[in-house]
Amino acid sequence: MSTSQSVLILGAGLSSPPLSRYLQEHGFQVTIANRTLASAQKLATGSIKAIQLDIETPEGEALLDQIASQFAAIVSMLPYVFHPIAAKYAIKHKVHFFTTSYVSDAMREMNEDAKKAGIVLVNECGVDPGTDHMSAMRIIHAAKKNGGVIKSFTSYCGGLPAPQNNDNPFGYKLAWAPRGVLLASKNSAHFLKDGKEVLIPGSDLFDNYIVEEVEGLKVEGYPNRNSCQYAKIYEVEGIDTIIRGTYRYPGWCSTIKKIGDLGYLSTDVASFNGKTFEKVAAELVGSPNATGDSLRQALAAKIGVPADDRIVNNIAWLGLLDANRTVPESINTALDLLCSLAKEKWVYAPGEIDMLLMKHTFVIEYPDRTETVTSTMKNLGIPNGETSMMRTVSLPVAIAIRLVLTGKIQRTGIVIPTDPEIYNPILDELDTLGITFVDKVVKSVPK
Repeated sequence: MSTSQSVLILGAGLSSPPLSRYLQEHGFQVTIANRTLASAQKLATGSIKAIQLDIETPEGEALLDQIASQFAAIVSMLPYVFHPIAAKYAIKHKVHFFTTSYVSDAMREMNEDAKKAGIVLVNECGVDPGTDHMSAMRIIHAAKKNGGVIKSFTSYCGGLPAPQNNDNPFGYKLAWAPRGVLLASKNSAHFLKDGKEVLIPGSDLFDNYIVEEVEGLKVEGYPNRNSCQYAKIYEVEGIDTIIRGTYRYPGWCSTIKKIGDLGYLSTDVASFNGKTFEKVAAELVGSPNATGDSLRQALAAKIGVPADDRIVNNIAWLGLLDANRTVPESINTALDLLCSLAKEKWVYAPGEIDMLLMKHTFVIEYPDRTETVTSTMKNLGIPNGETSMMRTVSLPVAIAIRLVLTGKIQRTGIVIPTDPEIYNPILDELDTLGITFVDKVVKSVPK
């Protein structure tokens, strides 16, 4: 039988430390299970326990099946493909399940089984997705209660270097593995704008971005995947404009667009046969014998910019034109070649901090006026401590676990945090932890 105070965390990755710390501070017995025991042991401070469990193996699954009933909750901080495996055993042993990831089709199929088991499957309870839902729904519900109709909703979020540490030409440093960040650059975008559906293929994604100022910072925002589905999720069917997207510092979109055009985002298997980075670049631009300045000229011509253009300089800074360095033998795709350099160059130095920036903008029609409302969150990491990304991802789900296990949220089946009984206490507590949304009416036009 499980104890009401025990939680199993699957995964000892970047977001697990704030999660385990919060749960321990609130009196829960925490066990961290990870593929490598050493990584779990690093987080096993105080009463936190560490065990070795590799969910990718039959032995790991068997162990999870064996121990699941000892816990009141299982939270998966693993890659999303493993969530359904963990949820299967949570349902079998009637243990509440939590994750910060989007609801997958496989997870959705478990909804009825979870209800029959009397447990909740909390998904999308991180930052994006997570607090983006919560802060948006708080405004949407308040507007509807006061007779408002949501006509337009845009929402952008980005994990970025703090302004004082934004010192590389890409304006980006890694809070996660670069492969996922760069693969996302190939996604298509689907959104509503002025009553019309817009579909942008991944190849054109970075030709379609906005530039705006948020909290005194100039940023670019580009659309992210399928925004249209949120008209139903947010209960704003009939809305004219709905766009969800990603923030980056200026120059990111144009540079990654050209890097993609050159072929560096390809996941096709290739053999680089001991070639230098310069040689690979020469072949990608169609001038296999070009070197040095002649390669810069050829590359610039290929992407349609001058040879001294900022984008060419960015590509050179990253190391893609390095004539003295050979591509490692273990690399067999152009994307992984790019990632190998990003891991070295897009890094935070000791003491540097990151920033999480999110902004919603609503146009709301009331019987007597039309309002433009913004909700903005700017959160900074802690020098030599937890990053903003770690905290904003893990603390919302940590709070959700506490609310469920203490009986303050009593739901079954799949839940995302779009209801007031869930988002209000989470947002209120996050505010006390320094993760704050500031809501403003920036414009009001009488009818």
